[in-house]
Amino acid sequence: MIHRFSVSSSSVFRHSPKSALMLAIDALQPAGRGLALGAGLLVCAPMAMAQAEAAPAAQDASLAEVTVSATGMAAGDMATPVQMLDDKELRLRRAATLGETLAAEPGINASHFGAGASRPVIRGMDGARVSVLSDGSELLDASTVSPDHAVTSEPMLATQMEILRGPSALLYSAGAMGGVVNVLDGKIPTTVPDKGVEGSVEAQAGTAAGMSAGAFSLTGATPLKNDNGTLVLHAEGVARNAGDYRVGSGWGQGKVPGSFSRGNTGSVGLSWVGNSGYLGLAYTRQTAYYGLPGHQHSFEGCHAHGDHLHCGGDDGHDHSAPGASTSVPVVDLTSERWDLRGEWRNPAAGIAALRLRGGWTNYRHDEIEDGAVSTQFRNRAHDLRLELEHQPIAGWRGTLGLQTLNRRFSATGEEAYVQPTETQRQSLYLLEEYRWQDWSLQAAMRHDRQRIDAEQSDERRNHSATSFSLGTVWKFQPGYSATASVTSGGRMPTAEELFAHGLHMATATYELGNPNLKRERSQALDLGLAKTAGDTTWKLNAYHYRIKGYIYGATLDEDEGLQLLQYTQGNARFTGWEAQLSQRLSRELSLTVFGDGVRARLDDGSALPRIPALRAGLRVNARLAGWDTMAEWTQVLRQNRTANFETETPGYGMLNLGASYQWRSGGNQWQFYVKGQNLTNRLAYAATSFIKTAAPLTGRNLVVGLRMDF
Repeated sequence: MIHRFSVSSSSVFRHSPKSALMLAIDALQPAGRGLALGAGLLVCAPMAMAQAEAAPAAQDASLAEVTVSATGMAAGDMATPVQMLDDKELRLRRAATLGETLAAEPGINASHFGAGASRPVIRGMDGARVSVLSDGSELLDASTVSPDHAVTSEPMLATQMEILRGPSALLYSAGAMGGVVNVLDGKIPTTVPDKGVEGSVEAQAGTAAGMSAGAFSLTGATPLKNDNGTLVLHAEGVARNAGDYRVGSGWGQGKVPGSFSRGNTGSVGLSWVGNSGYLGLAYTRQTAYYGLPGHQHSFEGCHAHGDHLHCGGDDGHDHSAPGASTSVPVVDLTSERWDLRGEWRNPAAGIAALRLRGGWTNYRHDEIEDGAVSTQFRNRAHDLRLELEHQPIAGWRGTLGLQTLNRRFSATGEEAYVQPTETQRQSLYLLEEYRWQDWSLQAAMRHDRQRIDAEQSDERRNHSATSFSLGTVWKFQPGYSATASVTSGGRMPTAEELFAHGLHMATATYELGNPNLKRERSQALDLGLAKTAGDTTWKLNAYHYRIKGYIYGATLDEDEGLQLLQYTQGNARFTGWEAQLSQRLSRELSLTVFGDGVRARLDDGSALPRIPALRAGLRVNARLAGWDTMAEWTQVLRQNRTANFETETPGYGMLNLGASYQWRSGGNQWQFYVKGQNLTNRLAYAATSFIKTAAPLTGRNLVVGLRMDF
């Protein structure tokens, strides 16, 4: 199986959308003007490609799928772990949020903030250390600012998900030490549908929160005259609605107040597809309306005095606002996004492909209390990305790319704990790979320059970082491989880490930024051993990160649940492992054991906050009377390695079952699936969550779904 991902970028422009070419040129910073030429070439590419394709009579009218990785390598040839969930696997794992969808994968947990927001936590790292992409294009929402902000990625519309680390991850981010999550979608068609018109419809329902959801996808094509390619139109959408969810037995309230969530996502895309490439544009609009459980109004009026909190209990006076609300706040979110993607294969001698990715995002969400907007968050961002994939040179093949990004973020209102900022970044990256006999070698480099301007304090911070990664794969026996990679990376501080100052009631923290933060410097070693063929297969990965100047929120003080959090730096170490062993017992039955663990600590031995606990599991897969079935038990241990002012998290075990059945009828492919989650109704808490005691994990839940592909 070929490892596939499109190399893309996301972009948000300050002005109204113009032509695709003008959008690309407007996005460029002065240092990246050279990108404009490439943008113009690709925007004009349809004409050149059509002329080249019109002459030969033997040309095929359709285009092979273009969603190939920059390396073009099989997943087993990657020097660092590549985890992939295809469409079939996703149907049994999809949840309302990206974090919950991936939470069962080895090495991945979820930040879990009720039902409306959840980001992946990879190898104990979250926030800006995990980059989330939409088909190779960065999601420029506000989810890295705070865990109560939703990720603007819809799992029901995903066709595949990939988790990248090591050399391949440097194509997208130097700061994504945990990894890069690439969510593949079909919003911009890259191929002509075989049937002329293709699509799918899907519906599902769940019991724990009274959830209902529906999705559709439709793609149609119209050939142009004189063999000048094909226009392909794609439309897709999702609607979902869920009330407050039930938790496991033993929790007094039964349901988590304010854990409801509902939303809609719609997208329409148009592509020109020819034999030598494609060029497409898509518009996506997403809305969400979800509650913020655990919100503490009693903290209103609290403030910081040096490294101590000053609240009502400190001086005998109640500092909360008179008549303060006791209702659960809600988030009203709207995201509008334009994506531009194109690829031109073999445009000139020595060039295998040119790729262009750009986007424009206008994100906003309002936090509403008692029917009135209390805080407004706005994020306007854009980036543009141009890549050149060269033909082999002395056996080396690879990709050279340039990227530019601009982000304007603001928060106004009662909880405006971050002043308005503008972030500008320019990047240069290179990925090369070489194969010799049973060996495969990968090398990557990335250089980033960043400038952050704080509007209210009139401060400016400049940072730069250069990162390198070298990895190798040795297939020492048929079906066996050993992998190793070393990465020296730099992560620059975010605007929130530099300039936060104020009360953040969603996470029950008072946050203090540090304008003097320097860039982090990390050295990572990743070793792997795998057996990929035969009745017995297994893989084992071990890793160790040493990070100089690790940026984290240190808790300095605590007052009745409110923590004073100061962004600071210290030297840190992350050490962990991921393992999986599968045994095929017969053609219809297989058994898998799996587990992962990570320990994260500072050089003085103290633990870092919200690190996931060690876990292990057993899964049985069977095919019975045409049904694909799965039974899984996961045991999560107690997390007692905690940071200052952090409470321990008890362990728990969960039983999950799943089954699916496929059949054809009337020329269409049908699939019915059912999954039972936490069937023992265990009360469980997520060690990675800021609000673990206010919003435990979901209790017993039964989900049924039906999908038709036509």
